[in-house]
Amino acid sequence: MSEHSPQFKSFKDFYPYYLQEHSNPICRRLHVIGSALVLLVTAAVLLTQQWVWLWLLPVIGYGFAWVGHFFFEHNRPATFSHPWYSLAGDWVMFWQVITGKIKI
Repeated sequence: MSEHSPQFKSFKDFYPYYLQEHSNPICRRLHVIGSALVLLVTAAVLLTQQWVWLWLLPVIGYGFAWVGHFFFEHNRPATFSHPWYSLAGDWVMFWQVITGKIKI
């Protein structure tokens, strides 16, 4: 696991690094599952107005992603060094997977 993370001037510069850090297909799949579950729980909370379940969102989102990194990718999640770019990267990668631009 790398302890040093490069610095980036923009998300455009960061995203290729993000994809490199998510090269393991199982890690990518876990990210997609976590993101999809975040969307489903958000929809359920909005529909039912059971706001107490919002605490699940970071647990689900980060839980699936971190399992992917620690057990399959064997690297340090970008969230630790680039939280906002990493969050954006999660959703861009999710969109690219569900639209077929990225294969998992």
